[in-house]
Amino acid sequence: MDLYSVVKVIGTGSFGRALLVQSKDSKEKWVMKEIRLPKAESGMRTTRREAVLLAKMKHPNIVAFRESFEDDGHLYIVMEFCSRGDLLQRIHQQKGCLFSQDVILTWFSQMCLGAKHIHDKRVLHRDLKSKNVFLTENGTIKLGDFGSACTLNSARAYAQTYVGTPYYVSPEIWDNQPYNNKSDVWSLGCVLYELCTLRHPFQARSWKTLILKVCRGAYAPLPAHFPYELHYLIKHMFKTNPKDRPSIHTILNSHRASRLLHKHLPEEKIASIILSMPLWEEGWFPGIFHLISVQCHLKNADIVMHSVLNVFSGVNKFNVYSYYVSTMSFIL
Repeated sequence: MDLYSVVKVIGTGSFGRALLVQSKDSKEKWVMKEIRLPKAESGMRTTRREAVLLAKMKHPNIVAFRESFEDDGHLYIVMEFCSRGDLLQRIHQQKGCLFSQDVILTWFSQMCLGAKHIHDKRVLHRDLKSKNVFLTENGTIKLGDFGSACTLNSARAYAQTYVGTPYYVSPEIWDNQPYNNKSDVWSLGCVLYELCTLRHPFQARSWKTLILKVCRGAYAPLPAHFPYELHYLIKHMFKTNPKDRPSIHTILNSHRASRLLHKHLPEEKIASIILSMPLWEEGWFPGIFHLISVQCHLKNADIVMHSVLNVFSGVNKFNVYSYYVSTMSFIL
């Protein structure tokens, strides 16, 4: 604590406190999470897990970890300060005025990038909600609060412990069933719906009624002015059977709404999405250049093309160039 001065308390909860602090050397502001360490060894391991996971999650759309340390019976986690607050605050600031479609899709596409990074590491966030999605000064989305996160032993493994915030909890968790990353997809669907309507998709006056609505997937449709692809995406993210729900990878790559999202992705991200496509899938060349074709600026497609060629050095480049030329000619 000697390296930081406390500016103010910005949050309290069952975990402890969240403090806005300033580095005494650089004067840079950070968020410091103060968590009281339990006396039991098993509880201490669980508490320290958040710091361990966050330290591994280096991604532009995940709150950056700076350091963690223990002092006087507390664990302190120092992380990036997102000066524009969280999405729940932004929703309240709208005072009933809906966000534009461009804003919603820009934020949501970045949420998907952050969630994909988490899932690629076999980590479940387990508490994705508007209050845990943050905005930096330049408008970048950051997923935060890994206090409920867990790591799966394998890509096919499931978690079983109940965690989460009721409005965002998936049907399989309410039904006391094992769950995987599709539960995070449900929660992200709740956040997307909330951004589109400024309200929760599943609301009720009692927990029993809320759980029934969630387990039935009973929600009011989006406002009619949103495009069909967005309605379609919400519908599939709210599939009550997790096997019918798309993964984040599918949403970004091959879902009916993918093209809509790609137009709102940061330019430098499109190549990494393309390069994550399985090479063994029949017709991967058309898939790659379909993604290129949805970019607004042809120069970006050229950048992507060179990235693809650098990685696929063992692939017949004549085939790549042939399809590239035909695709660019079509766009022009």
